[in-house]
Amino acid sequence: MNESITLTDNRTGASVEVPIVNGTVDAREWADLLPGVYFHDPSFGTTSGAASAICELDGDAGYLRYRGHPIEQLAEQVSFLESAHLLLFGELPTRLQFDAFTDEIAEAAFIHENFHKRILEGFRNDAHAMGVLVSSVAALSTFYPEGKDVEDPTIRRSQMIRLLAKMPTLAASAYRRSVGQPYVQPDPDLDYTTNFLTMMFRPAEGGFEVDPVLSKALDLLFLLHADHSQNCSTTTARTVGSSHADPYITLSAACGALYGPRHGGANEAVLRMLEEIGSYDQVDDFVAKVKTGERRLMGFGHRVYKNYDPRAKIIKDAAHKVFDVTGKNPLLDMALKLEEVALADDYFVSRRLYPNVDFYSGLIYESMGFPHEMFTVLFAIGRTPGWLAHWDEMLTQNSRIARPRQLYTGKATRDVVPINQR
Repeated sequence: MNESITLTDNRTGASVEVPIVNGTVDAREWADLLPGVYFHDPSFGTTSGAASAICELDGDAGYLRYRGHPIEQLAEQVSFLESAHLLLFGELPTRLQFDAFTDEIAEAAFIHENFHKRILEGFRNDAHAMGVLVSSVAALSTFYPEGKDVEDPTIRRSQMIRLLAKMPTLAASAYRRSVGQPYVQPDPDLDYTTNFLTMMFRPAEGGFEVDPVLSKALDLLFLLHADHSQNCSTTTARTVGSSHADPYITLSAACGALYGPRHGGANEAVLRMLEEIGSYDQVDDFVAKVKTGERRLMGFGHRVYKNYDPRAKIIKDAAHKVFDVTGKNPLLDMALKLEEVALADDYFVSRRLYPNVDFYSGLIYESMGFPHEMFTVLFAIGRTPGWLAHWDEMLTQNSRIARPRQLYTGKATRDVVPINQR
């Protein structure tokens, strides 16, 4: 079979044969044939804006792989920081590499006292934690100006370590200030996720010990969110990074994209839906209203996945382990019945609407004691290595600054009328 397409300009009769490579065609192959003609593709849903070796997903087949490793194997066998090493540097670490990596992370996790006093204390007491995080990450740019030298790979590496290390500290600090609790500095003797939970929930006085089941579950959620190809926030990171903005500004922009409810707020929307359903015996009535268009089913379907989201299966199993420790979330029975009813109904199956990663993650976060406004912050912590990996990869590719074309739909040329004649 000839893996190519032929394009013909019917205005001139000229043709060009364009090879199909990995399911894509190179725009440069046909640009000479059609000068001044561009694809109109709002949201870039059928456009590849990057060549990347970091993450592969197939929505029809329902698989997700980090640098070739299936997400199911990673979830079962490695930690979040191991997966971060994989995404950032291309390979899972050896024991010696991992020990050195975790030491670097622990050393870089602290935040300067002036940052707490001058930056964090400047926000309103009721400031949303995600808004504080977006601003705080950007503010790091002023504390580490050497990060602006983005063409030096050694400097890029040190900034990536610093951001990966400081994101949990910034996130926990944003939460602590919102509830009027003193900040807790990181403990280098604790692992990454246990350290974050300690900074979040340790009381002002007295001891505190994180249940290892909860720490492992949150670590798993971080891993499952670590990358997801060219989603909105990752594309934002690559776009901003293409201007050679430093990594702090780049990640702040990515956090800003994630802040939008269409991207990072889906698991909170699932909880609101379950609360609105109200009780177990109202699930069938709710499903019926979804089918008539009166209600919307949250946590089902995905822009990319047209099969069961592989992450959802893993999270569902983890949820039960968390609830064994925290007690069952009262919304769980509704969620389980909703999934059962929907997956048995041809209305949803024929539309390929299956549970996605957000369907159970919010239940876990809530059961662990996280307020709803922290859900997107947790997403940002997990996605940080993916954002950084794509930023770093883009800079090694000598990529051009992002500059999409547009379809102009405004008025034609017209003369300016003097102000006293308008």
